[in-house]
Amino acid sequence: MSHKENKDKEMDKNNEPQEVAKENEENNTESVENEVVENEVEKLNREIGKERDNFLRLFAEFENYKKRTSKERIELFSTANRELMTALLPILDDFERGLNEIEKSSDKALLEGMQLIYNKFKNTLSQKGLKDMEVKQGDSFDPEVHEAITQIPAPSKKLKGKIIDVVEKGYKLGESIIRFPKVVIGN
Repeated sequence: MSHKENKDKEMDKNNEPQEVAKENEENNTESVENEVVENEVEKLNREIGKERDNFLRLFAEFENYKKRTSKERIELFSTANRELMTALLPILDDFERGLNEIEKSSDKALLEGMQLIYNKFKNTLSQKGLKDMEVKQGDSFDPEVHEAITQIPAPSKKLKGKIIDVVEKGYKLGESIIRFPKVVIGN
């Protein structure tokens, strides 16, 4: 063996620990880098989860807002004519009283013409959401739905606490009462 070969062997022996140290150092660096990457991935996944949760909450809130505003809009449309309808009710009452008087006369052409106008007026109001409240003699009195204007002695025991007469019709606009029926109840 030559001197050079011996020297190379010695260097190889000296380099072996250095190479092992370098490999260990590279492995340690690699594992540290892997841990950092894993931590970053976990952090990003948590952030994505938070953002997804925020998005879902915001989306649900927006859907609720849309439902609420559409419901309010429908309600507004259904009751937008409330004041006008309330103002037209006395005219409707007068029309009905006039028709009752014309029925007593012998002029059938006048009665027929007035009934056509009345029906057209009534149908127009119905198309806008106005409904009659059906109240008749013998119905139970409900203070939430009826307005009692007076009490009279009941003609029979069956009518005690019941409606005897309807003085003024009641009307609903959509589902809300815009005029309570005025009734006489038996005492």
